[in-house]
Amino acid sequence: MKNLIVIFLFVFTAMQLFAQKSERITGIWWNDEKTSKLEVKKEANGSYSATIVYIIPEKYENGMPQKDTENPDPKLRDRSRLGLTIMTGLRYDTSANEWNGGRIYDPQSGKTYDCYVWMEDRNDMLFMKGYVVGIRWLGKSTEWTRTTL
Repeated sequence: MKNLIVIFLFVFTAMQLFAQKSERITGIWWNDEKTSKLEVKKEANGSYSATIVYIIPEKYENGMPQKDTENPDPKLRDRSRLGLTIMTGLRYDTSANEWNGGRIYDPQSGKTYDCYVWMEDRNDMLFMKGYVVGIRWLGKSTEWTRTTL
């Protein structure tokens, strides 16, 4: 009976540590150019997504946030970039110590890429790579910096 209790406590503790580590990416982040802030949050299905929650006023056009003018779908070109979900589907992979399996949309080009995210020892930098055709070395890396809204 004691062994069963010890095993249960070990598994429970391991699950808590896994959950804490996987949720390190949640929060508010500056993009690499410091022109917008993105909120990374955990979705009900357990994946992580990122939404644009702030755009610096200098990037506004005619007093309004920029539109999604480069979207390949003409019906979506008039929507605001503010409130736009640009990253979806990331899941934490404990063996790789990264969040992968996601997609990221670049509103500047209108293109969508596969992506993965990782953090190093510090919790204030988020490293991301978007890539094409499933080949990780065919892509571009960027860094987001943790901030507040």
